[in-house]
Amino acid sequence: MKKKLNKVAKDTNLYLKKFILMQKSSELLNPMKYGLLPGGKKIRSKLIVDVGKIFNIDYNKLILIGAAVECIHAYSLIHDDLPCMDNDKLRRGKISTHVKYGEATAILAGNSLLTIAFEILSQSSLKVEHKTKISLINLLTKCSGHSGIAGGQYSDLKFEGKKQSLNKIVNMQIKKTGKLFSFCCVAPIIISKKSKYINLFDSIGSKIGLLFQIADDLIDYSGSSKRAGKKTRKDSKKGKATLISLLGYKNTVKYGDKLKLEIFSKLNKFGNKTKDLKDTINYILIRSK
Repeated sequence: MKKKLNKVAKDTNLYLKKFILMQKSSELLNPMKYGLLPGGKKIRSKLIVDVGKIFNIDYNKLILIGAAVECIHAYSLIHDDLPCMDNDKLRRGKISTHVKYGEATAILAGNSLLTIAFEILSQSSLKVEHKTKISLINLLTKCSGHSGIAGGQYSDLKFEGKKQSLNKIVNMQIKKTGKLFSFCCVAPIIISKKSKYINLFDSIGSKIGLLFQIADDLIDYSGSSKRAGKKTRKDSKKGKATLISLLGYKNTVKYGDKLKLEIFSKLNKFGNKTKDLKDTINYILIRSK
């Protein structure tokens, strides 16, 4: 699992480095690269490759789409860390972008990474039909904006210090994290043109994203800052609305285990082709234990 994850991370980073090198000179490129590279484990890119394998999609196309997703993810982290948001000074084992470059520069670098994601998807080197590109771009905008990441972050901030229902917390976390995971699982389906599976993998992706957020919250609750690459135990201090705050640690672990079984049940119809995807899902959950 680690070997395959590392290969996807290496190939995605290599593509991103080359793409940024082709950009016109700008003083924003260094803070953009700082927030983007090396850029974590690339689990989202790995999911794109895993689902693409089920539907026999070309690996290089999947890496390119993964690169676009990683730009969106990096933008969201840069903005999440800002003093007006979660005010985190550590990210991926180094000081946050706004701490190194200043708040205004971090905002502009994040904005630039957001737009570069769509530049990657629209370029001629992505060898898919024009209509398919439009579908990918359209879906990624919805997963990134007010109905996705941005909307989820808004609710996350709004919910601080207030007790929320299970449904509200789950819906918030699906927007904040699950929607981008949903894109990762649906993008290969869009390329394959097997539209009958879109709703299924949209649901699977949302559930994987929720599982990832649960694992992240469990790490924050009981993990070390060195292992997490960021400050831990901050959710409870800020009064964040998480499943742990509502259900408790043990019940949240059980909720995550049940969620994994639900995902696997949906994947079983695709047989052995889902092995890599299941391994990635197991990795997401195991990292919190």
